[in-house]
Amino acid sequence: MRVTEGRVTVDVPEQAEAGVGDAVFFNPDQELNRDLTVATLKAYRERIDARDEHPVETYLDATAASGIRGVRAAANDFETTLCDVDHDAVERCRANLASNDLDGDVVHRNANALMHERQFDVVDLDPFGTPIPFADAAVNSASRLLAVTATDLAPLCGAHFNSGVRSYSAVPRNTEYHGEMAVRMLLGALVRTAARYDVAARPILTHASDHYVRTYLEFDYGAQVADDAIAGLGHVHHCQHCLYRSTADGLVADPPESCPHCGEHLQTAGPLWLGSTHESGFLDTVETHLEETMESRDRAGTLLETLSAELDEPTHYDQHRLCKRWDRSAMAMDDFLAALREGGYDASRTHYGGTTFKTDADVEAIRTATAKL
Repeated sequence: MRVTEGRVTVDVPEQAEAGVGDAVFFNPDQELNRDLTVATLKAYRERIDARDEHPVETYLDATAASGIRGVRAAANDFETTLCDVDHDAVERCRANLASNDLDGDVVHRNANALMHERQFDVVDLDPFGTPIPFADAAVNSASRLLAVTATDLAPLCGAHFNSGVRSYSAVPRNTEYHGEMAVRMLLGALVRTAARYDVAARPILTHASDHYVRTYLEFDYGAQVADDAIAGLGHVHHCQHCLYRSTADGLVADPPESCPHCGEHLQTAGPLWLGSTHESGFLDTVETHLEETMESRDRAGTLLETLSAELDEPTHYDQHRLCKRWDRSAMAMDDFLAALREGGYDASRTHYGGTTFKTDADVEAIRTATAKL
């Protein structure tokens, strides 16, 4: 079937179910991801130009499949390389570049082999499932920016515990903030991978949407900045009984003996990323590069605005879950957040759902501040 996204039209195979069958993989549900990728690439190029540094020119679509990411990057004036180990995917990439009158280098090879040999200003890693088997090579190949998609949310959020431990060399926990857990598990693994090579990986845009996590990591170099990045790692201690949670910096877990509120056992997740997951000023620039031809433009704009206003807290709450636990009726989110602010706490919506919020209040303070509503 023919698909038009942004400035390009490409041929992709019809698939009854994502990842099933022998056809070259294409996921129509990730159009938001790809629209934001184009806007982010253009915003990042603008950022580097403003610094008067060497321009961002080269882009690698490391696991290209149909090639739609690489073709869209080429249509926006990047020197694009598309790589895939599958012969049919390579042929489709070449055909899609040609049908859009675009230049690009198409490589029939294992992506890890190519990334260990060549550097690109931007490496885009969008494999099926976990990106970790490609992470070391991608860190060595990307000189400026590494973009990564992970679609294995169940391992990342702790729903598939053993798989999460194996893939990410950390302990995930299945909590009500599962999207947040997935984001911070992925970032923690990528930051640790980069630090092994004296690279500091700093997230400038990250979101969890439609059963995947997407992040963009800007690189800086040197042992000191890599150490500084590692300092952003730590653990979350979570009580499944009363929903209390706390965080602690450091690579070694040292959990409290019990929950300070209810005395129950605490579960510990980590090491994971506790630092900022985005840069608000950069998000504003990304939004200016959303084009009218992008089908997801309105949704992407709303997502960026919500992210920009989201508090820099490593967990979030769900009002409905709290109210059910407290045997209360839920209320309008604006009223709920206003009560927290009137109580002296910061509070914001999150991009994870309509009833989720972040605050610097603990669970008992939330209960008290909203009790009179």
